[in-house]
Amino acid sequence: MRLWSIHPSYLDGKGLVALWREGLLARAVIRGRTIGYRNHPQLDRFRAHPAPLSAINSYLSSIASEAEHRGYDFDRSRIGPVRNRELLRVSRGQLEYELKHLRAKLSRRAPECLGRLPAASALSAHPLFEVHEGPVATWERSTT
Repeated sequence: MRLWSIHPSYLDGKGLVALWREGLLARAVIRGRTIGYRNHPQLDRFRAHPAPLSAINSYLSSIASEAEHRGYDFDRSRIGPVRNRELLRVSRGQLEYELKHLRAKLSRRAPECLGRLPAASALSAHPLFEVHEGPVATWERSTT
């Protein structure tokens, strides 16, 4: 499961669809509707939010907005309302790690998309996240 902290606009089509699916799975986990992935470390940041379900709904809503911008038709009825708009924190180090990870994925899967990725200094976070200085998150499993 990869719940990207970087803005969904950086993902290629396959990555955006995968993020939608994984976000829906994360929502099911947070709602207690699945057995698998209950202890996945990326879910800890959503669980730490004062309203975890609202946070994952907000996360998914932004993904659906990016999909609509690209002409995709993601089913918004699969997500619930956003009742708490409090942001989650993400470190600059985490965003830079994810950019590096995405570059590696795209170099194999969609090298034509590499040119639209920003420099680390111009990187934007997913709208649910507020960026602060700091290293890669402790829950991250290094793969690059």
